[in-house]
Amino acid sequence: MDTRSEPTLDRLDAKAQHLLFTGARTANTFADTPVTDAELSDIWELAKWAPTSANSQPLRVLFVRPGPGRDRLVKHMNEGNRAKTASAPAVAVLAQDTEFHTHIPTVLPFRPELKDVFAGNDTMRTSTATFNATLQAGYFILAVRAHGLAAGPMSGFDAAGVDAEFFPDGRHRSILVVNIGHPGKDPWLGRLPRLPHDDVVQWI
Repeated sequence: MDTRSEPTLDRLDAKAQHLLFTGARTANTFADTPVTDAELSDIWELAKWAPTSANSQPLRVLFVRPGPGRDRLVKHMNEGNRAKTASAPAVAVLAQDTEFHTHIPTVLPFRPELKDVFAGNDTMRTSTATFNATLQAGYFILAVRAHGLAAGPMSGFDAAGVDAEFFPDGRHRSILVVNIGHPGKDPWLGRLPRLPHDDVVQWI
């Protein structure tokens, strides 16, 4: 007879669910309150636990502070996003590592041969990097919120320009820019509608 107990999972209370989901909003303005290096590191230390295929972990994070580096980033943002990125205390450029497979022996030690499988299949390697880095990006946004900070994720930027500016060796490809900070004056737009349950969910 197996006497091992089955694991149980805790349920987030209503306050936590509101913080991460139902009350979460994309911030458009930020207060002058600083975001520390420790806070940014803690965001990643939480986000890194996101599940990925074969534990591939292709997401890479570039934190950009105000100054010359920020100026280099802002010029590649779409015009409507430049002021937001320029004013945020911190910005994260999220990118996929196109050579993530080189880490497979470390992150998946019981299947080290997958490194060579990915190396020999460009289509599989690219699709794995794109899907899983995007999945990790969603968890990154949740991690920002979980640390009591507002996130302003944006895809409105010149990805090729950002890559040439910050990742010139071609290994990393940017997928998302996330402004990070404490919300400023009138930070939220009106809540937009979500699709009704029956337009999204099917039952069989």
